[in-house]
Amino acid sequence: MPRFPSIHNPLSAAALLCIACTIAHAQPTNEDFKILADDREAGDMFGVAVAADRGVIVVGAVADDDNGDRSGAAYLFDSATGVQLAKLIPDDGEAGDEFGCAVAIRDGFVVVGARGDDDRGLNSGSAYLFDATTGTQLAKLLADDGGASDGFGVSVSIDDGLVAVGADLRYFAFGAAYVFDASTGDQVSQLLPEPFGAAWSYFGRSVAIENGLVAVGEPYRGQFGKHTGTAYVFDAASGDQVVQLLPESWNLFAQFGWSIAIDGGVVAVGAHQQNTDGVFSAGAGFLFDATSGSQLHMLAADDGVANDYLGTSIAISDGIVAIGAVGTDDNGAHSGAAYVFDAASGTQTAKLVPSDGAAEDHFGHSIAIAGGLVVAGSPQSDIENGANTGSAYLFDLAGCAADFNSDGDVNTLDVLTFLNAWAAGDAAADFNRDGSVNTLDVLAFLNAWTAGC
Repeated sequence: MPRFPSIHNPLSAAALLCIACTIAHAQPTNEDFKILADDREAGDMFGVAVAADRGVIVVGAVADDDNGDRSGAAYLFDSATGVQLAKLIPDDGEAGDEFGCAVAIRDGFVVVGARGDDDRGLNSGSAYLFDATTGTQLAKLLADDGGASDGFGVSVSIDDGLVAVGADLRYFAFGAAYVFDASTGDQVSQLLPEPFGAAWSYFGRSVAIENGLVAVGEPYRGQFGKHTGTAYVFDAASGDQVVQLLPESWNLFAQFGWSIAIDGGVVAVGAHQQNTDGVFSAGAGFLFDATSGSQLHMLAADDGVANDYLGTSIAISDGIVAIGAVGTDDNGAHSGAAYVFDAASGTQTAKLVPSDGAAEDHFGHSIAIAGGLVVAGSPQSDIENGANTGSAYLFDLAGCAADFNSDGDVNTLDVLTFLNAWAAGDAAADFNRDGSVNTLDVLAFLNAWTAGC
């Protein structure tokens, strides 16, 4: 299996929801703006991974070559403007590291995976921790028992001072996952499934951590047949398995667990080759209770067709689920799309498609949600620099931000409503989404209000 498989063949709150509901089943929604690297070059694969938190967007460019061929890079952007804030390059980066293959951000920390790093042997892999404000490298994370060809760093996640890292090629691709203390870089626990898997099951291909729980996907496990897949929830501190996640509906090669996310005690799992309503490899997402393992919903696109691969990527936040489908053809074969669902009801509320998409862009290969914003990567899009330069797109599910009171008009009432919220320290007045209510939010709101909608 190639280290970066072909994407079109994956084998090789409430207010926001109400607004989103108004566009369900309508024409696909286009982006608010497009995100590009300032120093973009052909072949960078910018957008292969994305993350967002508190007004900052992280985008991985796995094939950037600042430190040699496919050494990789990651970029930070302002989510309000799309302006590039920093470019992250590891201090010891080398050719083939594939730094940027996975990214995560939370509470001012950025984690970047480098699955091709060689510190523990050829392609053993590593992950790096950065300060999201300064771009300063803080630590390098390595598995205590790491070895050659582990692919450590293929997936990363961070929450509440703990970092989860997947190593899907560990033990002849049985796979493993690890938890680290972000403040010290020390390994806290190693996660392994019970019962132990089989070779080439790729446990750790996807990881997500929240509130002391780690969700891990094992997409090639033959749970009910070849490559049906499975997923698990673990206690981050002890490494103990809490529950195994199994879908109520499954099929051969579904690869349940290819993507995974967790929020508010709900685990979202992607199965990009799930057959839905008899449609071959249309793909699906599944929602589970993180503690009991009970399936809450199966999520399928209203317009799904064969080989859409819904579930290539998945994200969940504040009652919203976003799922990438790289095989859709709104803008040409495998141009890609993303779908938004209400987590409570499982209802599709929007379809997201870039305005300038083209065939083989693979939009939706990566996806993230933060504060009502959806960010989706399109790593094989061709920019002016050439093929596979890559890009990312931002969609604001809240609609017109300047219409602060949501009455359909942008006028002085919006200013008064915002200032009242700001004076009260209401979290709704955190207009620039940086986690603080201060004068910067006033400036950001007035700029948006002046620009109108």
